[in-house]
Amino acid sequence: MTKTLSSTAFPKIVIIGGGFGGIEIAKKLKGKEVKVLMLDRHNYHTFQPLLYQVATGGLEADSIAFPLRKIFKGQKNFTFRNTEVKQIVPERNVVVTSIGEISYDYLVLATGSDTNFFGSKELEHYTMPMKTIPEALNLRSMILQNLEEALIEKDPVKKAGLLNFVIVGGGPTGVELAGSLCELRNHVLQKDYPELDMSLMNIYLIEGSPAVLGPMSEKSQHDAREVLETMGVKVFTQTRVLSYDGDKLSVSDGQEIYSENVLWSAGVMGEVIDGIPKDKIVRGNRITVDETNKVTGFDNIYAIGDVASMVMSEYPQGHPGVAPVAQQQGRHLAKNLLKIINNQQPEPFEYFDKGSMATIGRNRAVVDLGKVHFKGIFAWFIWMFVHLMTLVGFRNKAVVFVNWIWSYFSYDRGTRLIIRPFNRKLMTEDTKNK
Repeated sequence: MTKTLSSTAFPKIVIIGGGFGGIEIAKKLKGKEVKVLMLDRHNYHTFQPLLYQVATGGLEADSIAFPLRKIFKGQKNFTFRNTEVKQIVPERNVVVTSIGEISYDYLVLATGSDTNFFGSKELEHYTMPMKTIPEALNLRSMILQNLEEALIEKDPVKKAGLLNFVIVGGGPTGVELAGSLCELRNHVLQKDYPELDMSLMNIYLIEGSPAVLGPMSEKSQHDAREVLETMGVKVFTQTRVLSYDGDKLSVSDGQEIYSENVLWSAGVMGEVIDGIPKDKIVRGNRITVDETNKVTGFDNIYAIGDVASMVMSEYPQGHPGVAPVAQQQGRHLAKNLLKIINNQQPEPFEYFDKGSMATIGRNRAVVDLGKVHFKGIFAWFIWMFVHLMTLVGFRNKAVVFVNWIWSYFSYDRGTRLIIRPFNRKLMTEDTKNK
C-alpha cells in the first residue's frame, strides 16, 4: 500500500533535481509563502564542470560536491528528501518515489541530462561516461589500473591498448579531458611510472563535426585545436565511431585503434521521468516548454535546464545545455510561480548569454565574450575565477583553489588513488552509477 504525504496550507512546490537550476529556484523561494520540497537520488549537489579533474586525479570528489541540506540550512520553508523518483501521475498531482507518493501543487522538473550513446548498447556498455561523481571515480580507477597493468604486460598489442586513450566528443568536456590527460602524462605519470615509456601513451580526440568546441567561435575552435596538437593530442574531426568491442575501436575514416580506455563525451540527453507523454518529448530527449518554462499541455508542471526545450527564434533547437541557462531559468521561474500564485501574469524567459569558455591545460584556455575573444593565460585566469565563484560553499572554493595552486607550482596531483577497483567489461546496468 502506498502512502501519500499530506498537503499544507501554503502552495506546495516540488522540485525534482538538486542541480544548478533546482538550487536556484529553491533559493529564490526562501521566505515566501510556499512550501518547497526537493527530491534527488543523491543528497549532494555536483559541480559537473570539474568532474574531469576528479577523473584525472586533480581534485578529490568531495571538493566538487556539497550537501543539499547544508545549502538550505536555515530556510524554514524548504524540505529535502533523498529518494528515487519513479513516475509522475499528473492526473492526481502526485510523484511516485521510493519512499511513497508525494503530492504537489506545482511540479518543477530540474532533472538535468545524462550521457547520450545514440542507441548503441555496445558503446553504452564498453565506453566510460562522466556525468556523475561515481562515474568520474570509476574512470579514475580504470585509468590507474590500466597503467599498473601496462607495467607488467608483455604483449605489445595488449600494452598499446592499455596506454591508448580515446576521447569521443570534442565539446568542452572532451577538450578539457584531453588536455588534462596530456598534462598528467607529461608532468606526473613519468615520475610515478619511470619503468613505462610515456611516449607509448597516445591520446586521441575524435569529433564528428568539422571542428572541436562547436558552440564557440571559429577563433576559439582553431586556437583550441592548435594547443591540443602542440600538447600531443591526436585530433580527428569529421570522424565518427562505428563500433567498439572493449578492445578495438573502429572509426569512419577506416582506422582501427586498440584501446581499453575509451571515454565518451559525444552527447547528452535529458533525463525524462515516466509520466510525461511521448508527444511532449523532442530531439535530445527534452521536454517541450513554453516561454515561461511550463510543459506544454499542463497547467502546473514546469521543466528547466537541460531537460527543457524552449524553442525560440534565437534558439531553434532550444537553449544550450549549460549551467547558466539552468540557473537563469530557475531564478525566473521562481518569480513567475509567485506571480501565478498571486493571480498575476507570468513573464516570458529571456536568456542572457554571458559567453562561453574552455580550458585546455596549464596557462591555456579560450574564452568568448560576445564578439571578444581571449586565449592563453589571461583566458585561463578568467576560467579559474568563474569556476571558483560558481562552486557551492566556501570550503569547496578554498579546497579547489589550494589544490590548483599546489598543482601549478609542483606540477603534481595528489589524488591518484584506486579507492575501489573497477572493471568496465564486467560492469552491469546496476553497478555503473554506484
